[in-house]
Amino acid sequence: MQLAPAQLSAHLQRGLKPLYTLHGDEPLLIQEAADAIRAAARSQGYTERTVHTVAGAHFDWSEVLAAGGSLSLFADKQIVELRIPSGKPGKEGGAVLQQMAQGAAGNDSTLTLVLLPRLDRQTRSGAWFAALEAHGVSLAFEPIERAALPQWIAQRMAQQGQRVAAGDEGQRTLQFFADRVEGNLLAAHQEIQKLALLYPAGELGFEQVETAVLDVARYDVFKLSEAVLAGQVVRVQRMLDGLKAEGVAEVLVHYTLAEDIRALKRIKDAMAAGRPLPMALREQRIWGVRERLFERVLPRLSSATLDQLLQSAHLVDGIVKGLKLPDWPADGWQALQRLALRLCQACVVQAAPTRAGAGQRGG
Repeated sequence: MQLAPAQLSAHLQRGLKPLYTLHGDEPLLIQEAADAIRAAARSQGYTERTVHTVAGAHFDWSEVLAAGGSLSLFADKQIVELRIPSGKPGKEGGAVLQQMAQGAAGNDSTLTLVLLPRLDRQTRSGAWFAALEAHGVSLAFEPIERAALPQWIAQRMAQQGQRVAAGDEGQRTLQFFADRVEGNLLAAHQEIQKLALLYPAGELGFEQVETAVLDVARYDVFKLSEAVLAGQVVRVQRMLDGLKAEGVAEVLVHYTLAEDIRALKRIKDAMAAGRPLPMALREQRIWGVRERLFERVLPRLSSATLDQLLQSAHLVDGIVKGLKLPDWPADGWQALQRLALRLCQACVVQAAPTRAGAGQRGG
């Protein structure tokens, strides 16, 4: 059974199920959900807990099976927690998970909690994961996207009795807060808690939040990719500055941008050959937020624009490796910025509604 994270609290009030699977790439949200399940279990007599972390190809799965089938002399009920950081249990692990899932319904003395990272579509369609969902409760934790982050911050502040001013001032405060913690939900949570320590309940002004909140943004190359494809020019420039300040390797940033361009070109070519867009996206393993961005941009991007972007990516590859090229900045970060903004501008121009005779092209 699939359950939305927002429904977990009400679900736990109605009673516990013997098996829960939490998966996603937001550690804070998974941690909070797991804490809530553990607390509900403790209140119902699950007094013992064992934790098993699957690491390496030689993990002993028999220990997990033994833990689920035995009880301590001192406990009537127990929690068996299984963490699989890679999301890949392997053949033996998959068989054990299916066995555990099938046996969960008849075991009212053991609560099993399985923690997984974000899973791709192929993994979610596998037999072991299907068994976990069929015999237990599954919760998927999606990232809090940038557009939704201000509201998430406001809700978390409200839980501790704080709020921002009404109107434009409050929105400016929330946007500032979101800019500072973008990409790092755990840091956002910590900064919100810090506000509770510094100020009493009630309304907080912009200056109070500005003084308290540190620049803790974790700019990562995957979020940069999303910002570029969304055509968010100002955000792209800010994220590139953040990546540079944090010492991220230029070649990694280039790889991410170039791989997006190559994927766009491969899918465009597949569409030209008669493949439906959804099929071409699946073949290139594009899903989630990027899938929606590709769907929006691809039908409006010309092959000529993508060819120009591919050529630019090839040139920047040489620059970040030390080559100097005419008509391009010698500095790797400046070249990366030009490449990112060319792709970003192509997405903006090509995705915008066009009028007859507009004739604009990106690249």
